[in-house]
Amino acid sequence: MLSRLLISGLFAGAAAGLIAALLQLYFVQPVLLHAELYESGELVHFGAQAVSAHQDIGGIDLVRDGLSVVFTMLTYTGYAFILLVLMAIAEMRGATVNGRTGLIWGLAGFVAFHFAPGFTLAPEVPGVAAADVYARQIWWWATVLSASAGLWLIAFGGNWLAWGSAAVLLLAPHVIGAPEPDSFTGPVPTEIGALFASRAFGVGMAAWLLLGCFAGFFWQREGARISSIQTA
Repeated sequence: MLSRLLISGLFAGAAAGLIAALLQLYFVQPVLLHAELYESGELVHFGAQAVSAHQDIGGIDLVRDGLSVVFTMLTYTGYAFILLVLMAIAEMRGATVNGRTGLIWGLAGFVAFHFAPGFTLAPEVPGVAAADVYARQIWWWATVLSASAGLWLIAFGGNWLAWGSAAVLLLAPHVIGAPEPDSFTGPVPTEIGALFASRAFGVGMAAWLLLGCFAGFFWQREGARISSIQTA
């Protein structure tokens, strides 16, 4: 079981993480670098002179971009292990785990780790006003855990009490509310912030769907390989 988990997690996480990193470099990073021009004061949005929306943000930085790829692969490998542990528990309860059903697991992971916390605490570009980072981290983790438990109850609860509890778990963090700054400030145009949030969600969904698909595929393949060795 352990070798099956390790092999599946490493392959699925590395593959999904690499694709996620490339998508981030192409779609998300240019928006961040553009926002940093306003954060540093190199560009000023509010003034009499109109500012072009097309700016030179530089080319590829091998060290920065290479480290970004490595860290993203490591992050998604960690996500893969979490996902596979839950898949293994579900399989012991009679659920089918493969590449196709893995898409559903990936979508659930996106909802728990991206959409649920982002619904109230949206992805932010550099330079915007924000509440205390520790308070936001606590709220973020509480929301992820609450959403994960809610989704598990929806999938495996099997009765109205479980589904009602799931609804409470999904809604509670947003009813309580995320930590907010005392005032809204920031030099970055709202169009850039909106584009960053939408692309962060889009890339996150694509990456989690791929992660779920890869995790389910490798989990099924490793299980079949181990079974063939044991019966040989």
